[in-house]
Amino acid sequence: MFQTNSHRQGGFEFVNIEELVPRDHLLRKIDATIDFSFIAEKT
Repeated sequence: MFQTNSHRQGGFEFVNIEELVPRDHLLRKIDATIDFSFIAEKT
């Protein structure tokens, strides 16, 4: 059965993106190769 804790308080969890994405991940290679600064201008 699903139960909720009504006395639970909200909190913050601080994370560092550098720790979440491995150094050899494809997205790091894409970010290093492509300049995405144009997106800020368009939005």
